Amino acid sequence: MNHLKKLTILHSNDLHGDFLAEQTDERLVGGVSMLSGYINQVKSTEKNTLYCIAGDMFRGSVIDTEYKGISTIEIMNMLSPDVVTIGNHETDYGVAHLLFIEKCAKFPIINANLHIKTNGARLFKPYHIVEIDGMKILFIGILTEEVLSQTKKDELIGTFIDIDEAAQEIGKICNTYNSLDVDLTVLLTHIGFEEDKQLAARLDPAWGVDIIIGGHSHTLPDTPETINNIIIVQAGTGTDQIGRFDITVNTDQNCIDSYTWQTVPVRAKTCPRDQALEHILQYYQAETDKKYGRLVTKFKRTLTHPSRYCETELGGLLSDIVCENLGLDLMLLGSGGIRSKELGPIVLYSDFIECFPYDDSVHMLPVTGKQLRQIILHILRDEVWSGDHCEFYQFSGRIRIIYRRDTHDFEELSFDGKPLCDEKIYRIGIELYHYKNLEKFLSISYDEVEKNGKIRVVSTSCRDILDEYLSAHQLLDREIDGRLVVK
Repeated sequence: MNHLKKLTILHSNDLHGDFLAEQTDERLVGGVSMLSGYINQVKSTEKNTLYCIAGDMFRGSVIDTEYKGISTIEIMNMLSPDVVTIGNHETDYGVAHLLFIEKCAKFPIINANLHIKTNGARLFKPYHIVEIDGMKILFIGILTEEVLSQTKKDELIGTFIDIDEAAQEIGKICNTYNSLDVDLTVLLTHIGFEEDKQLAARLDPAWGVDIIIGGHSHTLPDTPETINNIIIVQAGTGTDQIGRFDITVNTDQNCIDSYTWQTVPVRAKTCPRDQALEHILQYYQAETDKKYGRLVTKFKRTLTHPSRYCETELGGLLSDIVCENLGLDLMLLGSGGIRSKELGPIVLYSDFIECFPYDDSVHMLPVTGKQLRQIILHILRDEVWSGDHCEFYQFSGRIRIIYRRDTHDFEELSFDGKPLCDEKIYRIGIELYHYKNLEKFLSISYDEVEKNGKIRVVSTSCRDILDEYLSAHQLLDREIDGRLVVK
């Protein structure tokens, strides 16, 4: 007779410092206080409950930025996850700082593939086994090179090149620990939903992987995907919802007998508040309000940034400011670095930092018109529109691009109202993060660029430029002007 046991797995991903509840339509939504309240409520009613986080706890709030993630770990300690894997933004403050942060964590942080290049030593424990009600649940943490561009700043740190190598590493761990009578195997990944499906297809069924709980692409599926008999889920982004598995585990055959999965909205009506966690939040908020409460500017109206993959009002304004102040011909401002869907009309410093949390130097690249054409073609490649998590850019206003996806070519590519000149040198600005990943993000090598002239750092702080300009100008406005049109 098969021995069946119940297990509930709650999961979050890409929290990005989304600590505070928001008032929407007279309802209180999200925030870690109500998230914690829901987790505690489920743990009090369901005997076997685990909570896990699939990466990107860091970045997105002034509370996280001001304390460089230490505040985040303290808040996560109050949430008490059973296991966490790292995401790409866990490396934003540097790998050495991440290892320091790990020492502050009162929960296991796992990752199977970050290693030191010189000796191959792993930086983290690759797996964690949770024993609950006689069951053994194996968690494995996976992050691939594709989402670890930030570590290019640290030449001693390496990771797997692709999903195939990640699959091989999963096989090694499963082969080693399946002998411990593991009842359920869960991959905690931070590589994106489409990549999760590719990874699942490459896994040998004999390894016994049952579930992939992912992150990075901020996907909120209506139902799980099933590839190679592996159930794949994500829970969007932030704290407005939480993923929930209710599983019946066959402990004789070490597999899932049946399951249900859903995303549960985090709302005041159904989720009690965690008063102890609120006390911690109030302390951090009071401290940051002293520094971040100043008024930066007032826009004429609210400016929006609804998607990273198109021209936006906010992206147009910010890219224009950097371009004009640095005397560039064109600024390619990382679209994903603008973290708010909208900003204004009143802009406090806290709003500005949450919108633009990454402060990098700006590098000037001299490129020919012909090279610029190829760079823009690469930015607009098919992968961008297929759901893959690609880098994209907000273009400053002197360029006009009309691109057809069906022909993979331009209807118009002009600069200052004239066709782009193949031989002319254009001074292009990009941030350090993109400069460090030049070939991957823009499909051009350092050597190709340097044939045209010297690459120079033209500002050590992109944020300083924006802060200074916004503080000195009031009632700014920006509309979509057709600088980037994709047909």
